[in-house]
Amino acid sequence: MTHRVARPLLLALALTASLPALALKTTPVPPPQVPEQVSNVAWAGDMAAFAKADAANPPPRGGIEFIGSSSIRMWDTLAADFPGQKVFNRGFGGSEVRDSTWYADQIVVPYAPCKVFFYAGDNDLNSGRSPAQVRDDVVAFVQRVHRDLPKTTVDVISIKPSPSRAQLLPAVVEANGLIEQALAKLPNTGFTDVYTPMLGDDGQPRASLFREDMLHMQPEGYAIWRKALTPKVQCT
Repeated sequence: MTHRVARPLLLALALTASLPALALKTTPVPPPQVPEQVSNVAWAGDMAAFAKADAANPPPRGGIEFIGSSSIRMWDTLAADFPGQKVFNRGFGGSEVRDSTWYADQIVVPYAPCKVFFYAGDNDLNSGRSPAQVRDDVVAFVQRVHRDLPKTTVDVISIKPSPSRAQLLPAVVEANGLIEQALAKLPNTGFTDVYTPMLGDDGQPRASLFREDMLHMQPEGYAIWRKALTPKVQCT
């Protein structure tokens, strides 16, 4: 009788002990959220400049927007690189992924672009965010855009291999992989790899593609981006 009572009791205790573990496995992961604040309040000045430019010469609705950090802001030849396409630039230097998410209601949604090409992430990693956090931030940006513009395609440009941040290259590779995997599960998204073609035969960043600061690009760097993006820079 003792054994008959003990075995069911032990089984019940084992099931009870496993409940927290089962709960952890079945608890849904909350979706990425719009950040509670921007990484730098200085971006308010950039937003004011964009608003002034919009008042004087508004971008075409349904155009093709490039947005993100300094690699976008400094793309001075954007219109010439994609002739015949309604491209416009809303990059603001030094920004992180979540800054574009925060300001999407000002510099994405009103334009109702057919496509958004988004570049950010190296500043994020440099400030201490992990590859997984950068991935989640990118997903949050995509979801923020699609909340108001579900038919807009968001194409994410991979994080580039900057020689001045060589210590971050393993994290860059990891972040790029995580971002590409996440986007593959989301509708109306794309991913463009510019990391690989910016490497030399030795597998290291090609210094000749960068300015003296080894962070921002020479025209030769933008030429690689142009080649990678040209088949995609059109409204379809």
